Amino acid sequence: MKTTIVLARHGRTEWHDGNRYTGSTDLPIDEVGVQQALQLKEWAAGYAPDALWCSPMLRARQTITPTAEALDLTPTLDARLREVDFGSAEGKMLSELPPAVAKAFQLDPVRDHFPGGEDPAAAADRVHEVFQEIGQRHQGQKVLVVAHNTLIRLLVCRVLGLRLNDYRRLLPALGPAALVRFRWQNGTVGLEAYNLPAVRMETLA
Repeated sequence: MKTTIVLARHGRTEWHDGNRYTGSTDLPIDEVGVQQALQLKEWAAGYAPDALWCSPMLRARQTITPTAEALDLTPTLDARLREVDFGSAEGKMLSELPPAVAKAFQLDPVRDHFPGGEDPAAAADRVHEVFQEIGQRHQGQKVLVVAHNTLIRLLVCRVLGLRLNDYRRLLPALGPAALVRFRWQNGTVGLEAYNLPAVRMETLA
C-alpha cells in the first residue's frame, strides 16, 4: 500500500531577500508568497490530496489556505511542524552575527546552533514524530503538508539516516513553496523528489 506525503515550504516573506532567519518570528507571506500559494493550489488540484497538515505559523497557514478552500479540506494544524527557533539570529543575516558565532554555526549547525535557539536535533525529533503519525494515519492516501525550510531539511536527513550536522551542506537550498515528496510502502520510507517547483505537471503528481 503506497502512501505519498508531499511537504511544501511556505511562500516567500519579506525576510527572504538577504536570507534573514525567520524561525519563531511569525511573519506573513509577501505579494510573491501570495502568488506562490496560488501556484500551490493549482498544483494541488492535480495532486488531489486526501488530507492537509500545516504548521500553525502564519506564513504556513496563509500558504495552505487557497488549497484548503479550493479542495474543501480543513488542514490539521500541528505545533510540531513549526520552524526551528533561531534564538539570537532571528531577523538577522548570517553576516550580521558575531563572526565567532557565524563560523561555529557554519562548521556544525547542530552542535553550535544559534545561542538561545532550539536544538536542531530536538526539532528533528518532533518533526519526525509527526511525520510518522501522518504516515500511519493516512495509509494508502496522499497528504500535503506545509511547513518550513530548516525543519524540512532536518526531516529529510532524519528519514534518510544522514547526519543532522550536514543538513546545510547536503541540502543547501529549498525554495519558497518548493516540494519534497516521500513514499511510504511496505514499511519503508523513501525520498522520491526534493526541491521541486509547485507547477502542475503529471510527473509531480
